[in-house]
Amino acid sequence: MGTNTIPRPQFMNSEPPRMSTTEAFNDEEYRNSNAQSPMSPYFNDPSRMSGECSPMMMSPWNQTTNSPFSKPQWSQNYDQTAPQNALIGSLVREEGHIYSLAASGDLLYTGSDSKNIRVWKNLNEFCGFKANSGLVKAIIISGQKIFTGHQDGKIRVWKVSPKNPSVHKRSGTLPTLKDIFKSSIKPSNYVEVRKHRTALWIKHYDAVSCLSLSNDKAYLYSASWDKTIKVWRVSDSKCLESIPAHNDAVNSVVCGLEGLVFSGSADGTVKVWKREQRGKGTKHEAVQTLLKQECAVTALAVNPCGSIVYCGSSDGFVNFWEQEKQFAHGGVLKGHKLAVLCLDAAGTLVFSGSADKTICVWKRDGMIHTCVSMLTGHDGPVKCLAVEEDREAAARGDPRWVVYSGSLDKSVKVWSVSEANNQIPQHMADVDSFPPSESDGSYSSSGRPNYN
Repeated sequence: MGTNTIPRPQFMNSEPPRMSTTEAFNDEEYRNSNAQSPMSPYFNDPSRMSGECSPMMMSPWNQTTNSPFSKPQWSQNYDQTAPQNALIGSLVREEGHIYSLAASGDLLYTGSDSKNIRVWKNLNEFCGFKANSGLVKAIIISGQKIFTGHQDGKIRVWKVSPKNPSVHKRSGTLPTLKDIFKSSIKPSNYVEVRKHRTALWIKHYDAVSCLSLSNDKAYLYSASWDKTIKVWRVSDSKCLESIPAHNDAVNSVVCGLEGLVFSGSADGTVKVWKREQRGKGTKHEAVQTLLKQECAVTALAVNPCGSIVYCGSSDGFVNFWEQEKQFAHGGVLKGHKLAVLCLDAAGTLVFSGSADKTICVWKRDGMIHTCVSMLTGHDGPVKCLAVEEDREAAARGDPRWVVYSGSLDKSVKVWSVSEANNQIPQHMADVDSFPPSESDGSYSSSGRPNYN
């Protein structure tokens, strides 16, 4: 690919994926990328591990720290009177890059490359616990259970003590030792993971990049840089299926309605899977390929009613598809200069966090999306997002969202965002929303914020 060119994505029903091995890159790498250079994020080397092109490895903010777990040094800022969209809290600590967030009610869980998982309540540290499985790349909450995915390919399961909610105890690991022992007896349970190396099919042999729960909370999906998605039954922690999903690292997996599952990969594709019951197990069939492009797919999100699927990519674009129209391509959201690293959706709003250090707030009206706000304040790439309803504001008749953003600048920021984002701020006055394109019949929305 030539300098300063962005490949046009292809939207399709089914085609073999193309190879691309990148998750995120900085300004200089983005401007000077060259597909023939081994240093380029677009260069494909079959012998290279997927983890070698992760945001951590490619980030200029990659500075390993060894701050002791027992000595928190967070600084806090809090503003009780927030305007329509505002930063209401900032948590900064020299403990490591923030790679994962999960919110539940008034609790916030944060994971970093320090191996510590901290729990926050009302912007104050509530408790914390430590995992010994590498940096925490994914966190998901299901009732009193917390699942964490790690760089070393392990998934840890934690339980909240019924007597003391500040106490979290590890209750297991996926797969369980019992299942590993039972599987290891049969040679047929070993699969080739790379040349001259085999591993049990129930285990991830590379980093766990993402976790997602089915809507009924019965199944846990884990995506990995080992190119697979594994399906776990939550009730007994059993691995039911290993899906050879993509030709490169799987960066994101998200569950939709009616047994649909969506996956995005560094190979540039977005796939749709359909879950079917097979006796006591499951079987997932690939039913559609929504996107095929040269640059990596880095993030996925589904809106609350399950009608729209969003996809963020390393080119800085967000594509979306409409389920009611058999996943017809709905358009492209253009609001970032660098890779989109995380997505979330709540109400009629969509949030995209980027390597350009900003968060775009998109307002959806039908299929038209407009960037109504740009949240700035991070000094590094925005790696993860979590959104919760502001219940106090809702009780006052002012629907708002509490948005948490984690960054490779080692900070977590807390924002108050209004659902009623109807007015475009003055500095966003050049944001346009376009009618259907004649070429593909899709809506395209473009955000061009003023960075000067």
